Amino acid sequence: MAQSEIRYLTPPTVDKKQKKYCRFKKYGIKYIDYKDAEYLKRFLNEQGKILPRRITGTSLKYQRRLAQAVKRARHLALLPFVTDLMK
Repeated sequence: MAQSEIRYLTPPTVDKKQKKYCRFKKYGIKYIDYKDAEYLKRFLNEQGKILPRRITGTSLKYQRRLAQAVKRARHLALLPFVTDLMK
């Protein structure tokens, strides 16, 4: 038997998904500063909603602290409650 001559237009891509990690644990961050609005924007989507753990990879402990920091920043008008295009 001859080898099958299967050819692709483009080489098949194999997506190796990177393991999600908690960046707070990795870098040893103990306190999430609610006054640092630019850092908190990384955890918000375009509408200003907090991204869930399954997307960001944040651990439960730090997700709670992150949510509290975002809410405090919103209360002080450092972050908007809702918006059309945030980023």
